[in-house]
Amino acid sequence: MDQEIKNLLFLLTNCQGIGNLGILKVLRFILEKEYIDFTKDELIRIGNINKYEAIFIHSWEQLRQSREQLEIFQSEHQFLTILDDDFPSNLKEIYNCPALLFYRGNPELLKTRALSFVGARAASPYGFQIVREFIPALTEAGITIVSGLARGIDSSCHEEAIKNKGNTIGVIGTGLDRCYPKETTFLHNKMAKEHLILSEYPNGTPPKKHHFPMRNRIIAGLSSGTCLVEASKNSGSLITAQAALEYGREVFVVPGNIFLPHSEGGHTLISEGAISVFSPHDILSQMNFFY
Repeated sequence: MDQEIKNLLFLLTNCQGIGNLGILKVLRFILEKEYIDFTKDELIRIGNINKYEAIFIHSWEQLRQSREQLEIFQSEHQFLTILDDDFPSNLKEIYNCPALLFYRGNPELLKTRALSFVGARAASPYGFQIVREFIPALTEAGITIVSGLARGIDSSCHEEAIKNKGNTIGVIGTGLDRCYPKETTFLHNKMAKEHLILSEYPNGTPPKKHHFPMRNRIIAGLSSGTCLVEASKNSGSLITAQAALEYGREVFVVPGNIFLPHSEGGHTLISEGAISVFSPHDILSQMNFFY
């Protein structure tokens, strides 16, 4: 039955009209009832598919009629399901945990102690200096750096981890065969071979605006804590930090210039209880104490 569940999860992940929460409801039903041979009407009921029912029906029927092509497409992916022993335990604890996680690279990195490091895309020289100062000490201590492979702070963190012979994980909001933004192509390909890249979206999935806030919950969920470097009050990086707070993980903020917009988001988090850090050792002391 395990392979049948895996096949169904892959099929549903490729269906339009059903989100991850709906897939989790179907999975819960399977585990409770030990039943998997669903009709589309049963899936609509169990997955609580209302708004996009017509889209789901059309997508489901198309995929079911193309089973051979779907099997070939599935064979082109490496993925873990939430039921697998190797699925990251930290991630299982979060709300709306991805039912399925595609990967390229070394999945053993999911067993290492990790810290998310996120920040502004249009980072200042100060932000990049923070990355150069913090990442070497963190990787030397055996911390795997998790970020989003975006331009700015994210890419700089991955690059600095690699430069210092550390480990790094990138979580992206597209299929793993897509490099977005284009300027990260070399880094993306290097990490896919020597480190690890994750996505909850199958190959061919283009960048969509709503995918990136969704992937931020995975960045936060994978890690023992999240460190924020430069973020405006409307920054996407704040979503990651706020998710980490919701999951009961530590949130660290490197303070910035009080007169710059880049500092507003981080300083707001500090006022709400995030930990101010002034060196990588501030983070390590907290991580060693709590974890």
